[in-house]
Amino acid sequence: MKVLIIDMTHGGVAIASEFSKIDGYKVYVLDIYKTLTPERRAFLDFKGVEFVDEEFLDNKTDLNDEFLVVAPIHCNVKSKVDMTHHEAVKMLLENRINVPVIEVTGVKGKTSVVWMLKEIFKDLNPLILSSLGVEIIENEKNTVFNRNMSITPANILESWNLANGHDIGICIFETSLGGTGLADVGVITNIAEDYSIAGGEKSASHASAQMFKSGLAVCDFDDYNKYYSHIKDSVNTFGINSNAAVSAFDINYKLDKTTFKINVNDLNTRKGNVLNTSFEIETFAPAEHHVMNVLCAICASLSLNTPVKQIIKGLKHFNGVEGRTSIKNYGDVKVIEEVNSGINVTAIKKSVKMVENKGSPAVIFGGKYGVTCRKIDEEAAAEFLNSMDEKIKLLLIDELGKNISTFLKRKYKYTDFNNAITEAIKMNSKMILLIYRSNFSDISRR
Repeated sequence: MKVLIIDMTHGGVAIASEFSKIDGYKVYVLDIYKTLTPERRAFLDFKGVEFVDEEFLDNKTDLNDEFLVVAPIHCNVKSKVDMTHHEAVKMLLENRINVPVIEVTGVKGKTSVVWMLKEIFKDLNPLILSSLGVEIIENEKNTVFNRNMSITPANILESWNLANGHDIGICIFETSLGGTGLADVGVITNIAEDYSIAGGEKSASHASAQMFKSGLAVCDFDDYNKYYSHIKDSVNTFGINSNAAVSAFDINYKLDKTTFKINVNDLNTRKGNVLNTSFEIETFAPAEHHVMNVLCAICASLSLNTPVKQIIKGLKHFNGVEGRTSIKNYGDVKVIEEVNSGINVTAIKKSVKMVENKGSPAVIFGGKYGVTCRKIDEEAAAEFLNSMDEKIKLLLIDELGKNISTFLKRKYKYTDFNNAITEAIKMNSKMILLIYRSNFSDISRR
């Protein structure tokens, strides 16, 4: 069979390599974004892969009959597409993985949810793919395979190959724009922003719907009712709403440890039983959107028949994610870090709410461009920053901060990234919120 793999930028090399190992397949690739390095091209050459250009899609009149065409769900190509990259990963791995799999997708909170699941399942030798890399916890020892691996679905293949020979008890995979169908439990954290993909022909909610091909799906209650209510079977929901399968009440927010009660109502598990129970949680969740992430992790864990005691213990040890949401102390000054390549206006509003009534707060805001396909609405962000109480001091950093400043009507200070916290402390701020649009690896110079 002939197979055409489109897009070498978002994991096509790994998919092409795996197909080339299967007897009877002749593999062709299209580097549609022209990002293939000479080294990667030489690797595919060695595998016997044939390269084509975009004209191949127009001129190959028998493409529909002869080729299995594989392309990312976000890629807008002229030809027919038989299989997404997600579906190709399932085809290539479904007979190789023999342990439980949890996949996590969504617009916000994916890495945080994965890190909570990591704590909950750390005694089961979890293999973990997240936006912070690939690692395994094996017999309580952490081994990092790669800190610079993206969450494109093809990197599930790479993660599994990297862990070859290790004693894996469960897989927890963060995946962009949907699920592969490999998962026993597939998680959609939220559709906080239903941004467009594939040249405007599809959206984040459309891509995330692939997660419903999992054995059981877990979805935010409000987003389920907004986007997916036509899907009636094998779905567990979570949310503040008491009608969700997993909901929270009596929430007592604190910066370091928040406590709240959990109600579980008619939750379906992978073993086929229905769960009704209640219990109390203590964990790092300083604001409502963090509580939603906790509820998501609980719902996913319960769906996989995880004992409640194990969930309570794991979440008690969760202290945030370095480089995402975490708290650091500089003497008597607290610094809350919110670092994310996908920071949007909704996230900014929720983050500021954490500090607005705490002492003499300061917000440090900025970031880089080109860290994600999604753009930030600079005018909307500036409108919110303009609306903040003047008692909240504002410092802007890096290129995003510079651009935002052109829309501001309030007082602010533009400074260097490395000096921003020091400058905020000089302003007598005891509570500093750093909102930074970037990948964590880009700020490791601090």
